[in-house]
Amino acid sequence: MRKHKKFTNLLIGIILHIGVLSTFSIDTHAMSSFYSQKLLTFQGQIMDKTSPLIGATVYIEGTKYATSTDELGKFQFQLPAGEYTVTVSYLGYENQSRKLELTDDYTLNIQLVKDSKQLDELIIVKNDKKADIRTPEMSVNKLSIQDIKKMPVVLGETDILKSILQLPGVTNAGEGAAGFNVRGGSAGQNLVLLDDAPIYSSSHLFGFFSVFNSDAVKDIKLYKGGIPARFGGRSSSVLEVFQKTGNNTAFNAMGGIGLISSRIMAEGPIQKDKSSFLVAGRASYAHLFLKMSDNKNSAYFYDLNTKLNFDLSPKNKLFFSGYFGRDIFSFTDLLKNNFGNTAASLQWNHLFNDNLVSNASLIYSDYYYGLDMDLVGFKWDSGIKTYQFKLDFTHDVKPNWQLKYGAVSTYYDFAPGTIKPTKADSPINYKKIDNKYALETNAYIESEQHIGQHFSFNYGLRLSNFNRVGKETINLYENDQAVIYNADLGIYDMADPIGTKSYSKGKSIDNFTNIEPRFGISYAINDDQSIKASYNRMTQYIQLISNTSAPTPLDIWTPSSSYIKPQLVDQVALGYFQNLNDGKYSIESEAFFKKGKNSIDYIDGAELIGNEAIERVILNGESRAYGLELMLKKNTGALTGWIAYTLSKSEQRTPGRNANEPGINNGEWYKTPYDKLHDLSVTAMYELNPKWSFSASFTLQSGRPITYPEGQYEYDGVRVPNFGKRNAHNLPAYHHLDVSATYIPNPNSTKRWKGEWVFGIYNLYGRSNAASITFRENEDVRGQNEAVRMSIFGLVPSVTYNFKF
Repeated sequence: MRKHKKFTNLLIGIILHIGVLSTFSIDTHAMSSFYSQKLLTFQGQIMDKTSPLIGATVYIEGTKYATSTDELGKFQFQLPAGEYTVTVSYLGYENQSRKLELTDDYTLNIQLVKDSKQLDELIIVKNDKKADIRTPEMSVNKLSIQDIKKMPVVLGETDILKSILQLPGVTNAGEGAAGFNVRGGSAGQNLVLLDDAPIYSSSHLFGFFSVFNSDAVKDIKLYKGGIPARFGGRSSSVLEVFQKTGNNTAFNAMGGIGLISSRIMAEGPIQKDKSSFLVAGRASYAHLFLKMSDNKNSAYFYDLNTKLNFDLSPKNKLFFSGYFGRDIFSFTDLLKNNFGNTAASLQWNHLFNDNLVSNASLIYSDYYYGLDMDLVGFKWDSGIKTYQFKLDFTHDVKPNWQLKYGAVSTYYDFAPGTIKPTKADSPINYKKIDNKYALETNAYIESEQHIGQHFSFNYGLRLSNFNRVGKETINLYENDQAVIYNADLGIYDMADPIGTKSYSKGKSIDNFTNIEPRFGISYAINDDQSIKASYNRMTQYIQLISNTSAPTPLDIWTPSSSYIKPQLVDQVALGYFQNLNDGKYSIESEAFFKKGKNSIDYIDGAELIGNEAIERVILNGESRAYGLELMLKKNTGALTGWIAYTLSKSEQRTPGRNANEPGINNGEWYKTPYDKLHDLSVTAMYELNPKWSFSASFTLQSGRPITYPEGQYEYDGVRVPNFGKRNAHNLPAYHHLDVSATYIPNPNSTKRWKGEWVFGIYNLYGRSNAASITFRENEDVRGQNEAVRMSIFGLVPSVTYNFKF
């Protein structure tokens, strides 16, 4: 720990030193070269009575300049001298406008007043969707909850995860598939955060719904690349989901009633102007209709969100966020599933002064999976728990230079599985796979600088350490190889342990340390065009063990070890961004390349469920993904939306460990299950009048890779398929068109109760997309094989009534 502390202090010193030198040298050059066209710094802070307002919108009327306030409530523009009108807006507060004559650098602080009459969820701000030209942030997509709610989805339920599938570089395995894939990465490589708490399973009902209640969510932010140093732990992407804070001036509620699920959200003050609460609940009830028809099968979910906000003093705020969700699935009397997430975070925000703010967080997350086989007489439990402490600082060193630094420590408790007999005559004996434990410690520092009128930089380092600790008994293998190659049969097989070694509680078993550099640069050609580039290295120490293309509740998380190495992924990206016609249209284009080490691969016939020594079926390989992303957006007017297209490849390779081994797939590169060569999405939203609005989305993707049998042989009267190379084939192309219409009966009503109807059709033209293709022998003609396509959805209509009061 002492070495890590010294190293972190050294990093801070180096970055501070570089920042001061670069600011001085380039600013001096700017004074001599651009004196005649010098830009002035206009900055300020947006506050309420007691504290800064984060995310307030500041807009310069009649120009292309708009921004949002940071964690300190601060904003900044670089403007030429002149007269301007500044407008500030924030949800639940009255808008304010100020006129100023800018002749020199100027600071303006504005205090907003709460709007006690404001009941609507949305404040319209003039075009805040255009491409951000000057910041070094790239490979990032933001979606407001208002846009998400307008998009049509399956079964009429607003779904955050389905909405991000309309963005470039984001796909999933298909209809009814859980999780999402970013730039050729697996679902287990995504860090999903709900108010800073990690969520290990992001879907309900095996992928039909996400775990995020849209009524409780404020907005989302997806990092596909150029990931800042403050994030770590996953190797593909970061999805931040932010819950609403809750109204601290007046009580209001909203909800919706659909065909298969309903939801309700309430918020209001605990102590007016000082504290607030938000609570939201959601549940499905389609299983009740099954019971009415004497169908013993059942599948439903429920979840609960909450957030508490306390203004302790002008410089101290306290937040508590919580989530609890469960899925229940039963199939007659054979089995019953019970699985879901529990997450909670307690955050203390402290304002030291106008330039420095800290955020200390205590975070708990738990994913549980239970399988009850009542007919056989046993129960299976597994899961993962994490306990985390974070301390983050945001420091405005200069008007054009901001530092963020901090540390985080996470303790992991992995429960691979426990089998418990539930009947006295059960043929299953009690069995428990040892829990695994680990401690991950990280320190980071990142800097964002705006230098001159063209350049912006974001650069930083993250130091990560992962220590797998006892109490645990581990297997020992000959030559330290848990997987052996059987040259006679030409297959990889599980090695037999030659002994065991026990570690006491807290004793270090394996230890890994990595440095993760991050860098981003933006060159603003002018106010409407910029070129950006980024590089980041990500290290992933916990691995999702799954042999399916989409995550399932049965998948397990396991820590890195001497046999399962940490995944290291390097990514570079280059992009061009442009706003057209005063920001009415935006063009975003990016090319990326990712290369990964220690990618998980499995031997043929790997058994993952209930495996006491998972390392005996896993080999470490390498991966690569590369592609081009294009996005054209229409940001203003009655018709808004975007067209997104991605051309990409995602491959992996596991060569032999020596000259006598062929490796997986003969050591050749082969397509990952997440490879989608073509991905086209079109999203459109049209406001006809105050009563009627419409939306549509179209998706067209290459079919996901799959392994087909290329022949068969007969053994003891049983026909056995002989499979070809991995993922050498593809399912048919996947596409569907979804539409929805929203009707507001009384848009100008002054009554407190407001309602709307949402009518939707998923898969308008009834495309039978293949979720899988299996092969079997024809029942009528012996020896003749046939392919069977399984589809999940045809045309699915829906209707939902939403309300608020």
